[in-house]
Amino acid sequence: MTPRTPHLTAPATQSGVVTADEFNLWCALNGRPFNLIPNARPDGRLLWDVEVLPGTPRAGTVYSTNLGDEALAVVAGFAFLSGVEWAYEARAAETAPPALASDAAMDAPADVEDVLIPDAEELPEDAESEDAADDTLAYEDGETEDDAEPVALDGDGLDDEGLDDEGLDGDEADEDGAAYGEPAGEDDPYALPGTTLLQNPPPRPPQQHDETVLARNARMLETVLRNFRVRGEIMDVRPGPVVTLYEFEPAPGTKSATVINLTDDIARSMSVVTARIAIVPGRSVIGVELPNPVREMVYLREMFDHAAFAESQAHLAIALGKDISGEPVVADLARMPHLLVAGTTGSGKSVAINTMILSLLYRLPPERCRFIMVDPKMLELSVYDGIPHLLTPVVTDPKKAVIALRWAVREMESRYEAMSKLGVRNIEGYNARIAEMIANGEPMPRRHVPGEAETVFDLTPQEPTPLPYIVVIVDEMADLMLVAGKEIEAAIQRLAQMARAAGIHLIMATQRPSVDVITGTIKANFPTRISFQVTSKIDSRTILGEAGAEQLLGQGDMLYMAGGGRITRVHGPFVSDSEVEEIVQFIKSQGAPNYVTAITEEEDEAVADEDDESGGGNSGDDLYMQAVNLVVREGKVSVSFIQRQLQIGYNRAARLVERMETERVVGQANHQGKREVLLSPAGLSAKRAGV
Repeated sequence: MTPRTPHLTAPATQSGVVTADEFNLWCALNGRPFNLIPNARPDGRLLWDVEVLPGTPRAGTVYSTNLGDEALAVVAGFAFLSGVEWAYEARAAETAPPALASDAAMDAPADVEDVLIPDAEELPEDAESEDAADDTLAYEDGETEDDAEPVALDGDGLDDEGLDDEGLDGDEADEDGAAYGEPAGEDDPYALPGTTLLQNPPPRPPQQHDETVLARNARMLETVLRNFRVRGEIMDVRPGPVVTLYEFEPAPGTKSATVINLTDDIARSMSVVTARIAIVPGRSVIGVELPNPVREMVYLREMFDHAAFAESQAHLAIALGKDISGEPVVADLARMPHLLVAGTTGSGKSVAINTMILSLLYRLPPERCRFIMVDPKMLELSVYDGIPHLLTPVVTDPKKAVIALRWAVREMESRYEAMSKLGVRNIEGYNARIAEMIANGEPMPRRHVPGEAETVFDLTPQEPTPLPYIVVIVDEMADLMLVAGKEIEAAIQRLAQMARAAGIHLIMATQRPSVDVITGTIKANFPTRISFQVTSKIDSRTILGEAGAEQLLGQGDMLYMAGGGRITRVHGPFVSDSEVEEIVQFIKSQGAPNYVTAITEEEDEAVADEDDESGGGNSGDDLYMQAVNLVVREGKVSVSFIQRQLQIGYNRAARLVERMETERVVGQANHQGKREVLLSPAGLSAKRAGV
């Protein structure tokens, strides 16, 4: 059945030009839940957007005309409504019953009444920017779908429930093909959360910076510096959403330290709460940052909607916030490769941890990213308990946190061994090689131990399986350092030095950046650091190596030090607790977590291993007999099978299998890595009788 042509008649006026108010009135009279309103852009432009009325599903902006001219925006709005009608008709045709033979004689649809669109000659040159607008589809029930392609009328892209906008369109997918609100894969029903779950920033008028006020402040700053016998000139003024940067070029012979030491006096003389003074890298000027009278809040949704994050090619993209000029700052955790965060209570540290976690949850399904969260305070990260991305429930016991870090070290070693088998150097190469093996139907290669004629298999599954990234998040390091400082420091040092290529990354935060918490060893292995507001210059030097963090404004104001040592001031985005809870509930509805119980239950096993190595032979013989009974009874053997059944680690299970082979309980591994059980139940009974 061919969908009928929708009838969409635009209102006509005496002047022939339809205004936005007339467009909105026409939508109300015809039952269309849309409005055409102007919205301010970050760059100051005022552009027209089609929005769904509040109180309807998916309320918010569904289509941006990218036009500032009201008349042309109305034309684009009616063109958008025409596309909506076509999509609605296509969906109705898809769900309609099969056509009868009598339908062949059905009359052709009536002629289409064209939408009021001016001739091409009447359009100004800047009207071509309409091509760059977001091609968004919407339905009368308020559901929306972002799609840069024309609507398919054959129904291939439509289902019985229509299209659903849970996030961004396919053009904004990351490099691995997952888009917001879309299933992560053809065989995986997991859907990434959409930005509709986040608070939409309120409309902001274009921020107007009075040039007269800025010039007056610049002259006042020069006067203040001159009063302290510092000669120079303000070369440039760069206003931003939170602070304004004044570039001061001192007179020849003036030391930078002379200006930097006047920070408190400059703040007092300029009648501001605080000021930050630092050298601008690569230039001869000194930057003086003064807070604006009115602070602009950064919302997480606008960060996720920005192309810098949505189109980022980073493996582990994290939205940090906006710099002092209002540009988004997006970092890649995979390149950091570990992050150290410090800040006092109320500085925005916990909110920043939430934004980092949500940045990863919005882009990666559980198959590609797993978390180990340590929260000794039992308050900050407990909301994430139960999401499918977790490898273990949120760890609140500092002693179990030590065990979890030890497990991460063992997992790192296991991954390096698996990578050596495939001859790759990092997790990206490993997963690419695994994808090729799956496509070609190849088995896992065998690894020969030097000096051995047989093939020995490690913990890696025999079937090719890609490895997910593992992000270990510790919300408060101070408690862990008090419980087991040396063990924590040793585990962190090994992970920080070697875990990057294995796809294991650390995010560690603390309220107290003192030298007994952030030791020299930890600092040396965490080149990327973030400092929120701290109480003293000493704490700032501990975390960043220089003063300045004590002059921050709090509430998300941070100093971000990248690996090269360059420091950038960033204003972190805000996300409320209710938004986090709503997103977590959406993710929990996608499936239950698959926990690895051995992560926090390795302590007894480690003690048993030490007993065995120190001569505890009786306990080792008992465990060996348990393994033999298990293998003979079940008729199968593998290292992972013994691990699961006896709740032991890989090393002990591998030694048990090797001993069984020596004593002819099992045979050698074949080309697929499988072993045959040689001992029958009767033979086992006879062996016991002989013993």
